Amino acid sequence: MNYWQQIKPRLRKVRDGIVGEEWKYQIKPITWYNFPSWIAQTIAEDRKFYQPKQRSLSLSQITKAISPNLKQPVFIIGSPRSVTTFLGKCIQQLPEVSYHFEPVLTKASVRYIHTKQWSGKNAAKFYRSVYGWLMRQCGDSDLRFVEKTPRNSFIIPFLAQTFPDAKFIHIIRDGRDVAMSLSKCPWYRKDRNGCGAKDPGGYPFGSMARFWVESDRTKEFETTNDLHRCIWIWRRYVDSAFIGAKSLPRSQYYQLTYEDLVRDPTLASQKILDFIEIDNLQSRSKFSEYAANTAKSSSVGSWKKLSPDLLKELELEAGDWLSKLGYQTKSYTITGDRSL
Repeated sequence: MNYWQQIKPRLRKVRDGIVGEEWKYQIKPITWYNFPSWIAQTIAEDRKFYQPKQRSLSLSQITKAISPNLKQPVFIIGSPRSVTTFLGKCIQQLPEVSYHFEPVLTKASVRYIHTKQWSGKNAAKFYRSVYGWLMRQCGDSDLRFVEKTPRNSFIIPFLAQTFPDAKFIHIIRDGRDVAMSLSKCPWYRKDRNGCGAKDPGGYPFGSMARFWVESDRTKEFETTNDLHRCIWIWRRYVDSAFIGAKSLPRSQYYQLTYEDLVRDPTLASQKILDFIEIDNLQSRSKFSEYAANTAKSSSVGSWKKLSPDLLKELELEAGDWLSKLGYQTKSYTITGDRSL
């Protein structure tokens, strides 16, 4: 163990003593006075990830700038680290779409809608406005709007009401692989408590309970180990997405697993493209080629390296959903409520 590894826990202890619990209350709100900073951040992040279309300026682009095309938008949903980003990049290859990676303002707004702090009517206007000016600033107002935000898993009914012809693609990954991947990221790790960093949606990094954590298990969520916390996150996202999708017609909701996509990317690609009604053969080829060349089988099954004790803890938290989704698990007795 080097010197830094020895001193790091001591420094963290000192920091925790100074910061205390105050860091938990430093969630950046959306208010009239900080709204310009939210807009600036949203535009900056969108430009960072947006892939401009290589095409000549057309009359359609100019006329649609007045009223951007928000017909049949596509929402990619799923838990964090469920390869929603990978699927988004596949769809980004399509010339027909204007793809946006986790728009900051709407990502931050999810908590207000889920907790009913915002009225549905005003929130709907807000979302349509944000999506509209994102398309305008990219010069692609005439294309089909697509966005990827895992947190949208908690507001599917709202999005379906706001965009009645919307299509939802729910990509699922083995929750144990998700937990391993997510626990390596800084967003929910306990050692990041009080570090001062925030995610684009306004939440401080660390183990604080988000808006979707069961109220009677808040302390448990914040004090448990990172791996357990991360499969807990997976379970809540999956559970909420399935509940929210119950009212959707089959023509508007499509579910797939990353494991199926890796196993046969060509077949999985064709099904996704059929669902979102992309008929152009050249476009379909671009999507399929990107998926086949980018999908990594090495990212499947990493959870098998975990110790039996850790696996038991993960499956006690989320074993019901793992089994329902066809993932092989051992039989453990589940205690407490594990559903929304």
